[in-house]
Amino acid sequence: MSGIYIHIPFCKQACYYCDFHFSTSLKKKEELIEALISELEIRQEEFENEIVNTIYFGGGTPSLLTLEEINAIIAAVYRYYKVTENPEITLEANPDDLSEEKIISLLKSPVNRLSIGIQSFFEADLKLMNRAHNAEEAKTCLKIATQYFDNISVDLIYGIPGATHEQWKSNIQTVLDFNIPHISSYALTVEPKTALENFIRKGKIEDVDEAMAQEQFHMLIDILQNAEFIHYELSNFGKSGYFSKNNSAYWQGKKYIGIGPSAHSYNGTARSWNIANNARYIKSIQAGVLPKEEEVLTLQDRYNEYVMTGLRTVWGVSLNTIASEFGMAYKNYILEQSDKYFQQELLYIEDENIKVTTKGKFLSDGIASHLFML
Repeated sequence: MSGIYIHIPFCKQACYYCDFHFSTSLKKKEELIEALISELEIRQEEFENEIVNTIYFGGGTPSLLTLEEINAIIAAVYRYYKVTENPEITLEANPDDLSEEKIISLLKSPVNRLSIGIQSFFEADLKLMNRAHNAEEAKTCLKIATQYFDNISVDLIYGIPGATHEQWKSNIQTVLDFNIPHISSYALTVEPKTALENFIRKGKIEDVDEAMAQEQFHMLIDILQNAEFIHYELSNFGKSGYFSKNNSAYWQGKKYIGIGPSAHSYNGTARSWNIANNARYIKSIQAGVLPKEEEVLTLQDRYNEYVMTGLRTVWGVSLNTIASEFGMAYKNYILEQSDKYFQQELLYIEDENIKVTTKGKFLSDGIASHLFML
């Protein structure tokens, strides 16, 4: 099973922490939609032997699309690709876009999963991040969305400067009160060349406190596990039956095609990415040329990626897979490199899988980098 990711590079305004590719001008939206559909057609041979299991609208802000635009893109996927009978079709959405009218219109589309970017229910947090919605809109959209959609994910951010532990617990509890079955939660990170980095450097915003972020991460784990969520990936928690099929496929090394400017693709042996420029992307697609670069992965690259993604998940890193896919030298190497983390109780082995302990979860990316073959 494989997936198709559709990048919608438009937003109403720029969040201060975001370093994704997007534009706040919608002038080229119609041309962009046509280009997305054309790229789907151009690349259909890449998946001629694949079954599409997931379609994911990311961005940017996909909820800025009209029902007609969403349906046209999905129809193109069905026209040019083999799609499983009941695919997971996710639309990322912002609360300020999800009026009752908009949500009801989405019911008329094949979209069956909403991923809503709440981030926080506190006004101070939303203003600090320059989110387009307010706290009341966040709660109102969840109240409406849960009346019409069952499969809903909510994004929350922890480690926000000035946000107390009690506020963080309140954010989590508010989501639980709406009976949301999936939560994606990320630490606020200061990416280079973002407005957030600039404001912190100038002293306008307090810097991120890593120790506080780690404490809030462990609070999140404890609260959600008590609420019967499964912590199936470092940043993702789901009730049974509500794991993101799209994201799980990424972490398990499945193939996917990324459509749109800046979108990435993976075919099992190589990664490619489209140009991160709307105008140049459109012009190239109109000329029938894919505006992408490609990197063929070495055996070492694929091993490193497998370790990085595997350690982030509940399934861990399979020693048997490493032996069969990469060779015994790699298996021996990862066991040697892991030994000190076993001793520190940050890693453990279960059924021939190396997994991260609860103590080691917040550190998993750093641990993974020390297990890489250099």
